[in-house]
Amino acid sequence: MLRKIKSLIINPLQLIITDSRTIGVLLSSCAIFSLILSNSSVGLFYSDFWEYPIFAFKEIQVPLTVKDWINDALMAVFFFVAGLEIKKELKSGTLKTPQNAILPVFAALGGMVVPALIYIFINGANIYATGWGIPMATDIAFSLGIASLLGKRIPVSLKIFLMALAIIDDLGAIVVIAIFYATTIHWVYIIVAALIVLLLWLSRYWLSTRFLLHVFAGIALWVILYNSGIHATIAGVLLAFTIPTKSISTLTEKLHFPVQFIVLTLFALANTVIFFPKNILVAFQEPYSIGIILGLIIGKPMGIVTFSWVLVKLKWGKLPHGVDWVQMIGIGILAGIGFTMSIFITTLAFGEDKIQNLAKIAILFASLFSGIVGFIILNRFKAKVNTKI
Repeated sequence: MLRKIKSLIINPLQLIITDSRTIGVLLSSCAIFSLILSNSSVGLFYSDFWEYPIFAFKEIQVPLTVKDWINDALMAVFFFVAGLEIKKELKSGTLKTPQNAILPVFAALGGMVVPALIYIFINGANIYATGWGIPMATDIAFSLGIASLLGKRIPVSLKIFLMALAIIDDLGAIVVIAIFYATTIHWVYIIVAALIVLLLWLSRYWLSTRFLLHVFAGIALWVILYNSGIHATIAGVLLAFTIPTKSISTLTEKLHFPVQFIVLTLFALANTVIFFPKNILVAFQEPYSIGIILGLIIGKPMGIVTFSWVLVKLKWGKLPHGVDWVQMIGIGILAGIGFTMSIFITTLAFGEDKIQNLAKIAILFASLFSGIVGFIILNRFKAKVNTKI
C-alpha cells in the first residue's frame, strides 16, 4: 500500500518540485493572482494585509509589516541559498577555472553595464536616477525555467552558460545592493558584523560541527546588518560564504523547497500588489519606466552579446559547444527577464508607492516580452549539436 502511494503520489510530486519549470509557472500564477486581487473589489483589503504591522521593538530596529518581514528577513534566506550556489560554482562548478568562467563573467558584466547605462542616459538628470540598478537583474528561476521548456532544441552547454551568467548576475546585484542602495552607514554595526563573519570563518579550525553556531550567528548577523544601513539580506550571502564546501549540496537540497515554494511565492504575492491606473499607457510614458523597459529588452541582450563577441574575437574565450550567435542573441533576450531581483531593487530604489507601482508594471511587461521573444528565437533556431552532460 505504501509503495503504491509512493509511486502514484510521492514520486510524481518530487519530480514536479525538482523540475526547474515548476517554480516559473508557480511564480507566474502568484503574480497573476495578486494582480487580479489587487485590482478587484477587495484590492485595498488585500494591500492592507501585506502592510499590516506584526512586530515592533523599542530596544532594536526590526522589520515592521508583513511585507517588510518577507522582503528583509525571508529574502535573506533566498540570498543565503544564492550565496551557496555562487560559492559552489566558484569552488567546483562552471566558474572554477578561468577558461570556463571568463565568457559568462564578461557576458554577465555586459548584461549589467549596458542596461544601467541605458537607464542612466534616460534618467541621469532627473530624480529617478536611483533606479539604474533595476534593469541590471536576471531572474534565474524564470530564465532557466523557460530554457528547460525548450528541451533538446537548445544544447545543454547553452543552459549551463545561462545558469552561470545568472549566478554571476545575482552576485553583481548583491554587490550593487550592498554598496549603492545602503542608507546611512553605522560603522560600529559594520565592525561587529565583520567580527561575526571572521568568527564563523575561523570556527572551521576548532569546531567539528557548527550548525547551531551558524544558525544563531546568522540571526545575529542579520539583526546587526539591518541596523547598520546595509540591506539586511546581505547577511544571507555573507553567512553562505562561511559554510564549508562539503556541506553546500546538502544545505541547498534541504532549502530548495522552502525557498523556491514558500519564500519566493510569498515575495511574488507581496510585491505584485500593483494597482493598474485607469490609463495603463501612463505606466509606459514615465522616464523611469522607459529606462527599465529599454534596459531589460534591449540593454540585456546587447550587453551580453556584444561583450561575448568581443571576447571571442580577441580569442580570450569561445562560444559554448554547439551554440551559434543567433542562439546567443536568444539567450541574451531571455536574460531580460528581471522579475524577482528587479522588483526587489525597485523597493530599494524608489520610496514612493506610486513610482514603485508603475516601475513594477514596466518590469512585468519587459519580463513577459523577453520571455516570449527569447523562447520564440531559441525554439525557431534549433541547436546544431545536442550535447549531453
